[in-house]
Amino acid sequence: MSVRVVARIRPLLPKELDKDTIVTADSTEEGKPATLVKIPNPKNESEEFSFAFNSVYDQAATQEALFASEVSPHLKSLFQGLDVTIFAYGVTGTGKTHTMRGGLKLADRGVIPRLLSGIYRRGKKTAKDTDGQTTVDVALSYYEIYNDKVFDLMEPPEKRLPAGLPLREKDGKTIVVGLSERPCQDLKDFEKLYIEANNNRVTASTKLNAHSSRSHAILRVKVTQTTGDVVRESTASAIDLAGSEDNRRTDNGKERLVESAAINKSLFVLSQCIDAISRGDKRIPYRESKMTRILSLGQNNGITIMILNLAPLRSYHLDTLSSLNVSSRAKRIEVREIENEVVFKQVPRTNSNNGAGTMRQALRPLANAHNVHSGVMASKEKAADATRPVKAFSVYTDKSKPTAMARPTAVITQVRKRPSDSDSLPRPTKIMRPSQPLHSAQTKLSISADQLEALVEKKVSEILAARVSQAAEPAAPAVAAVHPDINDAVQKRLEALERRIQEDERREDSRSDGLRHLLLARQAKEKGDDATALEMYELALPFFPGQAKLLGKIEKLRARLGMDVEETAKGSRRKRRKVVALDEDEYHGAVDADADADESFVYRDPKPRSKKTAKHVKVAVPLTTTAYEPTSPRSQQLLDIVNSRDLAQIQRLHGFGAKKARDLVDFLRLMGEDDDGNIFTLAQLRTVPGMGGRTVERAYEGLVGAV
Repeated sequence: MSVRVVARIRPLLPKELDKDTIVTADSTEEGKPATLVKIPNPKNESEEFSFAFNSVYDQAATQEALFASEVSPHLKSLFQGLDVTIFAYGVTGTGKTHTMRGGLKLADRGVIPRLLSGIYRRGKKTAKDTDGQTTVDVALSYYEIYNDKVFDLMEPPEKRLPAGLPLREKDGKTIVVGLSERPCQDLKDFEKLYIEANNNRVTASTKLNAHSSRSHAILRVKVTQTTGDVVRESTASAIDLAGSEDNRRTDNGKERLVESAAINKSLFVLSQCIDAISRGDKRIPYRESKMTRILSLGQNNGITIMILNLAPLRSYHLDTLSSLNVSSRAKRIEVREIENEVVFKQVPRTNSNNGAGTMRQALRPLANAHNVHSGVMASKEKAADATRPVKAFSVYTDKSKPTAMARPTAVITQVRKRPSDSDSLPRPTKIMRPSQPLHSAQTKLSISADQLEALVEKKVSEILAARVSQAAEPAAPAVAAVHPDINDAVQKRLEALERRIQEDERREDSRSDGLRHLLLARQAKEKGDDATALEMYELALPFFPGQAKLLGKIEKLRARLGMDVEETAKGSRRKRRKVVALDEDEYHGAVDADADADESFVYRDPKPRSKKTAKHVKVAVPLTTTAYEPTSPRSQQLLDIVNSRDLAQIQRLHGFGAKKARDLVDFLRLMGEDDDGNIFTLAQLRTVPGMGGRTVERAYEGLVGAV
């Protein structure tokens, strides 16, 4: 069923003239009720627009006629479990509040008072027809949406929260959290509550309306029918929407403009929802406004009636045309008429623990408690000292049951739970868990140390045996590989492959050692230490036998050291430059990468250092120490500390921290078994990665200063 749209044209006010009327009601056929609203085209007066609705009521229509034709027929559906929603829509000053609320006179009562009156009459009739088996209860909730915030009208304004009440979704419906609900027995109670709540609603005077509603008001009437254990609930919602305003005509102030903006926004979102539903869009913007979220037009399962209020004057021409367009699209909205589910009452649970005959567990005698005495101890103290008052407390005692005498208990070193007495029942929660006697616990714990050790050893042996059996199962196929049926040729080929793999592994290890020696030789050569470079090349020669380039370099270095020793010494005294060596990964190719040594390094010019006045005399490090010259005692001491690989001694050297000491020890370990992995000269120590000449000088000077 689609939304039922009803148009009502309000009568003229005393100051309004009949000549300004442009909106009229008409019918499709003579003698039938009016269903058309006609209005001229604002751009062409000779052209007239017609809008068709379910019903149209002209200026002479009364409140009684509107209610009897549009609302009263749906009271039966309300008591059948369907929800009914009635809302008034239109611009400001078109009579929405008058239609919904009405006046104080009996003939001027609006839809809401007449709706409650009809509900009460229908409820009494239902109770009478069922001989009192069905009871009808009515509860009211009344709230407003002011500036897009929800406020309870049943509560005074001083109790309102600034943020209003939140909205939540439950069972496909939008509910207001914290909304009060007042029971209403008869029409007098309703009138009292309704008048009091309307006084809390925000209204103000504008240029277009002397009593303009500044908020949307929603009255929720909850009807509950109870027949035995069957409960049926239904809801009737009456919504008085605030009217849209043209602020160019209202002359509103700052506060009224804020209110008008909130009203216009919510009504605009409502028109967007109607347009989206009529177009069949998948997304309907309900959540962009709290009013549309509560109204949920098209999503609520029940009967929806839209009362379109129109002003007949020319001054409302454009606003009336806009309202007619929105309402005509609202007719296309389809709603489902689904009855609310019937709820069955549950029998209230009776608490079996209540009553005078409840069996209680006796209290534990508090022998060690202070200021609390059991009955036996109290009687003994009373006999000993009659003048002293007895301090005895009786908690949860039953007079019908004699007090159990406290039993003398032996002193127990361990704290154990008290066993339940045989003459009293335990608590209900412990009926299925009877406590075990104490002697069983003692027998379980009586195990000697030897027995415990034997038990543990047995368990360990079982676990180890299980692991061995599991490991033997996957190893079975490997054993089957060596089978006597295999051909001898195949077995020889397998052995040859294994030997080749082992040789390749050894060759790779030796190749890495040889590359490391070549790296050290390259660094020593660039620093001008030809003796160390020659030594490193000779150490690398066994790993690369027959290499012509390597042999040529060794011969050149030997000739240079033998022919021009003085020139070598002078060159080694020159100030060395800092060198950024390549990583060891650069030497993974072949030994041929050692060619063109000058192109493999990047030099950085040393920064000029300012001369500082030395507080003590520095001893120069012998830079020309080679493998063919004897080292000084101080140099030998430094080398012994380094070759000891003792982190503590190395860290005590000047300029050596924990990281540098660890790096030096790791390097010495990586040098392999050649020459026992030791360093024999200071020049060789300078070539170690991370050392450098400055570090060796500081360590040497520190040894001299310690003397």
